[in-house]
Amino acid sequence: MSQTLNKNRLPDHSAPAVILSRSEHDISRNQIDENALKVLYRLNRHGHLAYLVGGSVRDLLLGRAPKDFDVGTDATPEQTKTLFRNCFLVGRRFRLAHIRFRGHQLVEVATFRRNPDADELPSDSDDHFHFVQNVYGDPREDAFRRDFTINALFYNIDDFSVIDHVGGLKDLEERTLRMIGDPLVRFEEDPVRMLRALEFSARLDFSIDAEIISAIDQRRHLLSSASSARLREELMELFRHRVAGQVCEMAQRYGLLDQLFADIPFLPQTFALLKLIDQRTAEGKPIRESLALASLVLPAFFERCPTERNQHINDALAVADQLLRPHCLHYSIAQGIRCEARDLLLGCFRLARGRGLKGESRFLRHPFTAQIFEFFVLWCQIDHSLNDTYALWQGALATEAGEHTGERKSPRRRRKRPRRKAAMQP
Repeated sequence: MSQTLNKNRLPDHSAPAVILSRSEHDISRNQIDENALKVLYRLNRHGHLAYLVGGSVRDLLLGRAPKDFDVGTDATPEQTKTLFRNCFLVGRRFRLAHIRFRGHQLVEVATFRRNPDADELPSDSDDHFHFVQNVYGDPREDAFRRDFTINALFYNIDDFSVIDHVGGLKDLEERTLRMIGDPLVRFEEDPVRMLRALEFSARLDFSIDAEIISAIDQRRHLLSSASSARLREELMELFRHRVAGQVCEMAQRYGLLDQLFADIPFLPQTFALLKLIDQRTAEGKPIRESLALASLVLPAFFERCPTERNQHINDALAVADQLLRPHCLHYSIAQGIRCEARDLLLGCFRLARGRGLKGESRFLRHPFTAQIFEFFVLWCQIDHSLNDTYALWQGALATEAGEHTGERKSPRRRRKRPRRKAAMQP
């Protein structure tokens, strides 16, 4: 059942596709989002190929719950739009159809694409990228354009089969992450794929193919030149998927950490704190970008900023800005997010200095203090010298919360209306 591979374990373009019939796999339509099924069925009824594609097929075969359900089709974006009143075409360069449903749910529909032939490329270099991204093809050609073999599997709604053109089923069985094509070339095309390789390895607990590791070693310098907006989003995906700590350790091992965080010094405590943040997210608590940012720099912040009681808050403010500003400028992070991350750092500094300092009552009553204390608690699990300080603040915050909930506002007194003077009789 495995796809034929060449000597370098790269997919063979001449090998036939592997097709699993409905009885040969465990994917059930009950596991697929109902809105995605509506899209698949309508495209199919109107004579178009309609496949569930990408990570959703991979996750269903692994027994995991997919985050999104994306659809691939031979219908053009314009043809898709005619079939769905709730369809909106997006992307100036890479045209996609977004079909929106109630509850802000969205199903993304992409037309199968292929790599153009050399004689098809336009002479105008400005149009080159736009043209390359929008040459439509068939499902097999589309599969070979994708990044990793496990992300190029298709589920055909017409006969409920799973289609594998690139050896992804074999790699799922072996729990190995393998690139489609030459990793050196694919990383040159898109350096962000190096980070995605580490992310998928951590999320799925897959080993990374030796050729990918070798290519990362030779192409890692390209990552710093990748789109900062895309890298920023990929970094937040690490936190959302609860693998930030693990991936950062892998990035250090493979020489990618400096390409991602050139302005942030990573200490051993940084990796430990990131893993605690991941554990917090796994418990169902939302991850804000400001918290992720603060967790990246907190160990370096405390290393540079002593917490003696006579240390002025302005010194801590200067250190926080030195650590946060270059990173935020590089990744175009909004000032509001940076300021919130800075407040988390300064709040931890305030807590680490202990109780009894000026402004304590105001600090305890501040609405942001609860979030600061939660962050500080995570740090105390790493720096055990702060355990006594943590206990003192815990008691003070509990007392403050009790007093706050026990407060009763006095009823508002109604103002008496002035009595009108009686009209004078003529």
